[in-house]
Amino acid sequence: MSRRYDSRTTIFSPEGRLYQVEYAMEAIGNAGTAIGILSKDGVVLIGEKKVTSKLLQTSTSTEKMYKIDDHVSCAVAGIMSDANILINTARVQAQRYTYAYQEPMPVEQLVQSLCDTKQGYTQFGGLRPFGVSFLFAGWDKNFGFQLYMSDPSGNYVEARAAYADRNHTNTQ
Repeated sequence: MSRRYDSRTTIFSPEGRLYQVEYAMEAIGNAGTAIGILSKDGVVLIGEKKVTSKLLQTSTSTEKMYKIDDHVSCAVAGIMSDANILINTARVQAQRYTYAYQEPMPVEQLVQSLCDTKQGYTQFGGLRPFGVSFLFAGWDKNFGFQLYMSDPSGNYVEARAAYADRNHTNTQ
């Protein structure tokens, strides 16, 4: 019965769900866990690199952690090719802001901007949602250290502790 409803991103099932978004959330389960913990002195990000087969060649890069700008980093759980696209988008947005205003982009504004991009892919036909969750760690002069978690639907939340893995996501 559900086969009629899961072929397009803009069609809701009778239960009110977007199956394509749920499939994107399931893609996170095929990757390793990402964990973030906020303290008054900083933010700790942890990323597990999951090995699915001994026959696959492992990468020598740190493919779970990315530096977006001098004041923002993130841990990734999900499809790495989707993550690379979004990381490059975030880097360009941070650089444009710094060039225009001569100061670093506020962390929440950067996260919100990237989540707006992710959310756009859930509502336009012909596009599929990004199958990736991010944990953003950053510092700015107004709010100090911050930790944000975003999911494939484009929602984000500020947290003191968060994780993203095969059991989906959770924040505290």
